[in-house]
Amino acid sequence: MIATIRSAAWFESGSLAIARWEGDMCSKSPLGEFLRARRLLVTPAEAETPCADSRRRTPGLRREEVAMSARVSVDYYTRLEQGRQRHPSEQVIDALARVFRLDPAATAHLHDLARPRACKQECIQRSVAPDIVRLMEHWTHAPALVVNHRLDVLVRNRLSTALWKGYEHIDNLIRFTFLNPQSREFFVNWEGEAAFKVAHLRAMTVVVADPSVRDLAEEVADNSDDFRRLWARHDVGVATQASWPLRHREFGDLNLWRQKFPIENNPGHLLFVAQAKLGSPSERMLVSLADFA
Repeated sequence: MIATIRSAAWFESGSLAIARWEGDMCSKSPLGEFLRARRLLVTPAEAETPCADSRRRTPGLRREEVAMSARVSVDYYTRLEQGRQRHPSEQVIDALARVFRLDPAATAHLHDLARPRACKQECIQRSVAPDIVRLMEHWTHAPALVVNHRLDVLVRNRLSTALWKGYEHIDNLIRFTFLNPQSREFFVNWEGEAAFKVAHLRAMTVVVADPSVRDLAEEVADNSDDFRRLWARHDVGVATQASWPLRHREFGDLNLWRQKFPIENNPGHLLFVAQAKLGSPSERMLVSLADFA
């Protein structure tokens, strides 16, 4: 099983890529868009279809090949992609997940698309519990922050504030990553950071019924080819890297380790905590940064 499937037709540039992006954002069938995107990202050889032909230049699978492998009719699968059939059975969803070689997170996302059960806006928590804030304040040598389902930063501790001080767009991690050119230096593994954040935002479109998630995606997509490229892949569940190397413009290289924790009863809220190895140069720099704060 593969968590992040390699690119194919979605990695085009120019008017065709923009047209596909606009089609995705305006789609009335998120399920159909997901199926189509994944169909184009899997080769016949990967799906082990009887029609596998290494000489074929067309990217991805044909609808007929998907239908045959999932053991449904071509007409039924076509209606799924076109949004004319919106509620396939769990057995069909599981079969399609196997054909597209989806990992558990992407399979769960596919089930959510087929059986929407998003949390209503009324259940969205706009603040962070006081005990979480107090806990973060005690981490004097570990930068920590809490984000919501849109990756808006809800609260930071003092060290996190010092770490991000002076950078633009730090109120939202999507905007910072894609709209601030300095993020490409700040995040040593920029591509991994970007992939995780887009996948998180994509997953939240079916977890929380909040139109502002799509609004944010449209805003950033209007200004970032990279965001459009990653969004069009329909990846979800991309893991954060435990290793989190940063290049601070004043303090230099920081080799940190980062963990994330979902916050109970707050859909989409994540607590991020980073730390350096005891006795390392990075730990000493964090101590200096804390004094600077």
